[in-house]
Amino acid sequence: MPVSSKDILDSNGPLASRLEGFTPRLAQQEMAARIEQVLADYSVFIAESGTGTGKTFAYLVPALLSGKKILISTGTRHLQDQLFHRDLPFIRDALAVPVTTALLKGRTNYLCRHHLERAEVESRFAGKRDQTKLTRLREWAGRTQRGDIAEVKDISEDSELWPHVTSTADNCLGSDCSHYDECFVNRARREALAADVVIVNHHLFFADLALREEGFGQLLPGVEAVIFDEAHQLPEVASNFFSQSLSSHQVVSLCRDTIAEDIEEHSGVGGLSAAVQHLEKAAADFRLTFGVEPRRDSWSRLDNATAIQAALAELRSRLTNLVAVLEVAAAKGQGLANCARRASDMLDRLMTISDNPPPDYVAWFETTPRGFTLYLTPLDIAASFRQSAGAGKKSWIFTSATLAINKSFTHFQAQLGLEEAETGLWDSPFDYARQTLMYIPPRLPEPSAPDYTERVIEAALPVLRASRGRAFILFTSHRALKLAAARLRDVLDYPLLVQGDAPRSEMLRRFRAAGNAILLGTGSFWEGVDVRGEALSCVIIDKLPFASPDDPVLQARAAAMEQAGRSPFMEYQLPEAVIALKQGVGRLIRDESDHGVLMLCDPRLLSKGYGRIFLASLPPMPVTRDVEEVERFFERDISVRKTARSVAHT
Repeated sequence: MPVSSKDILDSNGPLASRLEGFTPRLAQQEMAARIEQVLADYSVFIAESGTGTGKTFAYLVPALLSGKKILISTGTRHLQDQLFHRDLPFIRDALAVPVTTALLKGRTNYLCRHHLERAEVESRFAGKRDQTKLTRLREWAGRTQRGDIAEVKDISEDSELWPHVTSTADNCLGSDCSHYDECFVNRARREALAADVVIVNHHLFFADLALREEGFGQLLPGVEAVIFDEAHQLPEVASNFFSQSLSSHQVVSLCRDTIAEDIEEHSGVGGLSAAVQHLEKAAADFRLTFGVEPRRDSWSRLDNATAIQAALAELRSRLTNLVAVLEVAAAKGQGLANCARRASDMLDRLMTISDNPPPDYVAWFETTPRGFTLYLTPLDIAASFRQSAGAGKKSWIFTSATLAINKSFTHFQAQLGLEEAETGLWDSPFDYARQTLMYIPPRLPEPSAPDYTERVIEAALPVLRASRGRAFILFTSHRALKLAAARLRDVLDYPLLVQGDAPRSEMLRRFRAAGNAILLGTGSFWEGVDVRGEALSCVIIDKLPFASPDDPVLQARAAAMEQAGRSPFMEYQLPEAVIALKQGVGRLIRDESDHGVLMLCDPRLLSKGYGRIFLASLPPMPVTRDVEEVERFFERDISVRKTARSVAHT
């Protein structure tokens, strides 16, 4: 048995004989060797590994060989499941190492037997369809070993049923629950504490690190190494969890649970129902004072908004009243005691956000058609994360396909306080000079032009005809997406899939099945989407993905940087846009046999000096401004594929 990760990933290693089509990749071997050394030295390492390098195996092999207790954090629950159910067992079996593994998700991913029973008793779901779903859940609850709701394939992940049959840190009864010993969340945590390798996601990691609300605080101190996959997401996720927030959804949930617990525990406390009703009305009235249209702005801009301040005072008053009544009711039962604690915590957060935000935080708000959220977000998370990473003797490994800006990791390092970390960069092994073509259309106006989206679609039409559909069109705003959808509908003889018409997973299923579809998407389709083969042969990006200048957090961070004599555009806005663009571009080539055209529509790529930084950060693609060259590229590609299929058939 080879003893080094590099040897294991070679042509004579155990993976070559087990994985069909396995090809040794020097970049993968070098990356694995570096990670092997980092695990031995307890050091910090940042690695960008281009698409196709095989970074998952590059960190799994040394991790499993190390014999250490390791925590692996991924960007999404989908990647968690892929790692745990597919990649990790494959590597473990190939290496024949006695490594135990565990999958740990946030508590809202596990069925709660207590809340399932309560949902059945309260009969909140009057519809026949929902009652049928509840019956199926009850049957599944009797046979599932893990209680992971991802096992239930015939109920969509965004179903309104799930919040009623899962728990939160707020409404969990803890050891007072009659199902405590058979709780799926507790079982998952026990398995995680006992396992050698534990798979979590970034949200769960930071929820526990920042808030201790997920309750596996015993796990991290015993871990010897932490590996972050899709690490480019960390600054935003960390910023969210080092923030404080209060939402109308939390208020409504508190009111709903208070009434339910009052009925169940027969408290008899006078005024409780009235206090809940007054708070619900105050929350609804507070939302209405912001106007009908969704808004997102700094809290400081509301100082002179008399109506909003009056509604806020009423919300605070009604929440204070509920806290007082619940303090009396808390003695009547554990459920009401939990509600009392939640209400008191909400009042503390409301006071902090609206009355006295710390100087190094920005207080802001966001409204949706039916709700609101108030936030208190740190301007800089580097110190907090650096302190966390420095606690205990651990190896810290950060990897993604998009961390570097023009070959430099300075921006990512500064965001997380990792200036002293070692770095490594491995380019994609794909032959972009042969497999791709970048098209920057001529004569487009500046993105600020009122007819910009219309002109983009006009420029895209000949490309879409040449590609015969098979395209993603990625937008930086929902407004542009809607305009494009209206313009493209019934213009081309290809299926048109528009984000919002169906869940993302269903959209991708339809796209792959059609083989010639055009998919229009915004943020969620820029990353984490893997479509291999001919079905996706063209990616069109409408403009450089700079964050909205109206974003309140961006404005506050920019002001703080300017005050310190720094350039917020060059040091923050530009690097963030480069990373986002790299993610979008990464959708095009996912396999060694993929071919395709990347159409970047923003004229600033060539007219502005910073355009060179974007281009230098992308894979080395041939560039053209001639649409006829795009047409010839697709003609050659389609001809080659037809010939290949004919030969294969013969």
